[in-house]
Amino acid sequence: MSAGDWNPAAIPTSCEDVHGDCRWMSMHNRFVSESKGKEPDVLFVGDSLIQLMHEFGVWRNLFSPLHSLNFGIGGDSTQHVLWRLGNGELDYISPKVVVLWVGNNNYGHTSEQICGGIMAIVQIIKNKLPNAHTLVLGLLPRGKMPNPLRERNDSVNKLVKEAVSALPHASFLNVDPGFVLSDGSISHQDMYDYLHLTPRGYQSVCETLHDHLKSMLDKPGEN
Repeated sequence: MSAGDWNPAAIPTSCEDVHGDCRWMSMHNRFVSESKGKEPDVLFVGDSLIQLMHEFGVWRNLFSPLHSLNFGIGGDSTQHVLWRLGNGELDYISPKVVVLWVGNNNYGHTSEQICGGIMAIVQIIKNKLPNAHTLVLGLLPRGKMPNPLRERNDSVNKLVKEAVSALPHASFLNVDPGFVLSDGSISHQDMYDYLHLTPRGYQSVCETLHDHLKSMLDKPGEN
C-alpha cells in the first residue's frame, strides 16, 4: 500500500450496534470510567482473545500481579480499537507497556490493510502515551486445517514484525507455542473452536508473554 491509499482498517470507527443493546459503547465507557484513578503498569488492548484472558486463571496468576488492566472487546477489528483509544481509553492512565492483540476480525481486509491498521494503533498509543512501549502480539493460526485465514495471519505477522523493527517504542512478539501439529491440524484441546483458546492454550501463550513482560518491566530504562 502507498501512503495515499484509503485503508478502512486504519480509519477510527465505532462498532455498529447491530443488536440494539449498546453493549460495545457501554463497555468502552466503562473502560474510560474504570481507568480513572488506576495506575496500571501494563494495559492489554484488543479483541476477544484479550477479553477472555481475564476469565482464566492465567490473568489472576500471571498478569494481575503486574498491575494490569484489560480493555479487550470481543469482535473488535483494528479500526474499532483505534476509535476506542482515540476516545478516552488512554486519557487517564500511564502504563509502561501496552499489549496489543488485534487483527483476527478484520474480515475482507488485506494483510497490508490489517498491518496498516495495527500500525495506526501503535502510532496513536505513541501520541497519547509517549513513554509507553507497545508490544504487538502475533496473530495465531486458526481453523482446524490449513485455510486462507491462516495464510493471511501469517502474512500480517511478517509485515508487522518488519514495520515495528525500526521503532524504539514498539516491538513484536510471536506467542504461538506451535499450535499447528505435524499434519497441519490444530487441536481442540488448545483452541476449543479452532480460534479461541482453552485454558491449556492460554497457559502456553501466556507463560511466554509473562516472561517477556517481566523482563521489560524489570529492565532499567526500558520505558
